[in-house]
Amino acid sequence: MANNNIFEKFSNWATRFTGSSYAFIGATTIVVIWAISGPVFNYSETWQLVINTGTTIITFLMVFLIQKSQNKDSKAIQIKLNELIAANEKASNRIVDIEDLTEKELDQLHCYYEQLSQFAKEDADIHTSHSIDAAQRNQDYKHEFFKRKHEEWLQKQQQKNI
Repeated sequence: MANNNIFEKFSNWATRFTGSSYAFIGATTIVVIWAISGPVFNYSETWQLVINTGTTIITFLMVFLIQKSQNKDSKAIQIKLNELIAANEKASNRIVDIEDLTEKELDQLHCYYEQLSQFAKEDADIHTSHSIDAAQRNQDYKHEFFKRKHEEWLQKQQQKNI
């Protein structure tokens, strides 16, 4: 547990540092010093190998550091979104923890939400429904309601003409 704590602290520090202007200035300084030292080393293969090896090693290590940072940020964002879904009475709780679904299942959900978007465009108020099922019921109800109202209006018009 102590090793994880040390790595966690180092990872947080390294992520903050490498994203800072100091790190950029330091990297730029190293490249400038390397370029200026070219004539001193007669632009030898060793001189080129130093920058190539250094940047390759740093890039290799940064990939893992960035991935760890993104995993942590992603988990925190998912927890925050789950809290918002759970706290909102109009949100569908079926969406909590969907990040464990397969890509195909997520694509299927995406299609459902595209359909929900189409229903929402037909609604006057975006808060009228909160799930695909509710949106479909709401749309069906509105269709039947306005159809009935229109039929009543037509009957009144016919009675006036008689």
